[in-house]
This record gives sequence, C-alpha cells and structure tokens, in this order.
Amino acid sequence: MLPAVGSADEEEDCPELVPIETTQSEEEEKSGLGAKIPVTIITGYLGSALEKSLAVSQGGELYEEWLELRNGCLCCSVRDNGLRAIENLMQKKGKFDYILLETTGLADPGAVASMFWVDAELGSDIYLDGIITIVDSKYGLKHLTEEKPDGLINEATRQVALADIILINKTDLVPEEDVKKLRTTIRSINGLGQILETQRSRVDLSNVLDLHAFDSLSGISLQKKLQHVPGTQPHLDQSIVTITFEVPGNAKEEHLNMFIQNLLWEKNVRNKDNHCMEVIRLKGLVSIKDKSQQMIVQGVHELYDLEETPVSWKDDTERTNRLVLLGRNLDKDILKQLFIATVTETEKQWTTRSKEDQVCT
Repeated sequence: MLPAVGSADEEEDCPELVPIETTQSEEEEKSGLGAKIPVTIITGYLGSALEKSLAVSQGGELYEEWLELRNGCLCCSVRDNGLRAIENLMQKKGKFDYILLETTGLADPGAVASMFWVDAELGSDIYLDGIITIVDSKYGLKHLTEEKPDGLINEATRQVALADIILINKTDLVPEEDVKKLRTTIRSINGLGQILETQRSRVDLSNVLDLHAFDSLSGISLQKKLQHVPGTQPHLDQSIVTITFEVPGNAKEEHLNMFIQNLLWEKNVRNKDNHCMEVIRLKGLVSIKDKSQQMIVQGVHELYDLEETPVSWKDDTERTNRLVLLGRNLDKDILKQLFIATVTETEKQWTTRSKEDQVCT
C-alpha cells in the first residue's frame, strides 16, 4: 500500500494515484536501489496544505506520521526537525514502499530535492525518484508570466523548470485553445519534462512513480528523451528557456567539472546582453576519456553529480556529449563554445581566463 499524502485545498488537488501491478526491474535490483525507499516530491503553485499526513498500511494496519513544514522547505530553519521526522519514519521501513512529499505552494522544490539527493544520513534508506509539478489550467498562464520584483524568478516558473513530470490539471474547465497555449508555455520553460493533461489530478502510477530521474538508471531513457528536446523557444518573459547542445568527442572529467563549477558555483558566465546565466537544472549524457560507460551528469541549483550509466559506448558509435540546461538568460552559442573551450584547454589556460571574467551577483 502506498502512503497517502495529506489533503490539499480545493484550488489545487494533490494527484489522485491509480494503483497498478508493478514488478521490480532487473536494472533496479542490480543498482541496489531496490533496498531503498523512493521519494517523489509533489509541488504546485499556491495549492498545498501546511501539514502533511503520511499513512502507511500493511496487513490492514494503518499508521500516520505528521510532518509540519512551517516555511515550506525542509532545507531551511526546519531542516533538522524534518530530517528527524524522516529518520523516525525510516524505523517503519518495510511497512510502506514509497514516500510522496507535498510541498507548500511557494516552496522551491529544488531545495527540498537536494536534501534527499545528497544527504549522507539518508542515503542508505531513501533516494529521490522525481519531481512532479501540478499546473492549474485556468490560472497557470497567469502564474507563469507574473513579473517579480528585483529580477527574481517567480515560484511557478521555477517549479515547472525543475519538474520531471508536469501535470496540467482541470483541463475540463477551460477551452482547448487555452490548454494548448499553456502547454506551449510550459514546454518553452521545460523542454525535457513530460507533460500530462489531467482532470481532478487523476494519474496512473506508472506515469509518475519509479522515474529514477536522479540516478544512473535515468541514463537509459535519457538518450531517447534527448532526441526529442525542442530547440530554444522564447518564453513570454524572455528569460526562462531550455537549451540543448551537442559536442562530439571525449571530455576530460576534470575539465567537465571546471565547466559545471564555473557555471553553477562561480556564476561568472554572462550572455550577450551581459546578464548572468542562471542554471536551475541540467542533465546530459557525456563521454569521458578512458571510460567505456556513458556518463550521466545532473545538476539542481548549485548541486551536481557525474555517474556511470549501465549503457556502454559501442565501438561503431561516435562518442559525443549532449547537454540540456534549463534556466534564465541562457545563451546556447556561448555555452556550447565555453564547453568546447573548457574541455580542450589546459588547466592553466582555464584559470587565467576565468580570473578575467566578471562574477555575477
């Protein structure tokens, strides 16, 4: 029995999950993830309750755990309490097989996701499976185009950019043309996530769970997804976009780290208009010199990881690197040239050039 997430208000219902018969894949067993409990983060603009009720059942028994997120983020002031609550929950391991965590409507799901992705204390029991964002058909376009002061990214747009699955909900309440416009806007923000249209947030479990969006197994499906990522499309505020580029050949791992760290940590990469490029999420398959396996690189905000996938490079296949970046003020040409320069330059040349760059603030 899956744990049930606490009630959401009437404006933005939590997905109503439809049970299916599932079996553990051979890849999952080999990776060791079968022994861990997956966590799916559910978010949506101004639609979540402040208290979460988690119910688990086995043999007809029902249990409840309450985890209160006062400020909507496990990684802020309530992080310690949140960790303790999850650790206490782990003591019931075996009585449930999945955790669905609903954030508040204004929460940054990337901050919550980072806790499950990198926290060593939870690493042996939990893994982050994916992020689901629910968008209201009637008010979604308004939320996504709302301008925030001081150049901030609005919460709804950030939630869409970070999502692995986007549910366009309440499609029965608006004209088909409005849904089409909303879908186009969502796709311009997030070119990699899957979009599902729903009514009353009803969705089949097989479409939203066991995504493996943050581990090496996602490299198996990522190759196909990368073939269908649309080209850069201007968002209505001309800032949040999805860009993708491909560079053939092998990358040196240390130089790839330099490229990512400069982009995510140093934040000194600017576009043609001298605006700082802000990467919200990145994902890609890369070829590392002297490694036979394809490598998957993933990043959320300032966190990133490079991991081997179960897929080997074939001898008759040209090795290549293909990255997808979601964020604000991104320039495909500049990023591609920076990638080419970084993976072919020596460390000395890179250090000299980076010092001359102006750090974004």
